[in-house]
Amino acid sequence: MSAAKAVIRYEEFARLDLRVAQVVEARPHPNADRLLVLVVDLGRLGRRQIVAGIREHYDPQQLLGTQVVVLVNLEEALIRGEESQGMLLAAEAAGEPVLLRPEKSCPPGSVIK
Repeated sequence: MSAAKAVIRYEEFARLDLRVAQVVEARPHPNADRLLVLVVDLGRLGRRQIVAGIREHYDPQQLLGTQVVVLVNLEEALIRGEESQGMLLAAEAAGEPVLLRPEKSCPPGSVIK
């Protein structure tokens, strides 16, 4: 177990734009064995493509329709030739990613606070 990180003020946390998103497309990354390319629906914010390192643990087809938690105001990045417009949030348990998901269905784009 790793040590806790430095304490931050609420204002710093409030800068993060965390939203509920629904996975509408999922496919293996063409240039990386450990990555999936997901398209998520964020309601009024539209759709975004996200590259996530979960390929070894999640079947793309089983993710379709799943709700997940996404950091939407992360700077865009080009990851092995694919654009990533946010970050999928996951915990780690026994060395494997565990996707963070809402307990109940929420409208895509719902704010997490």
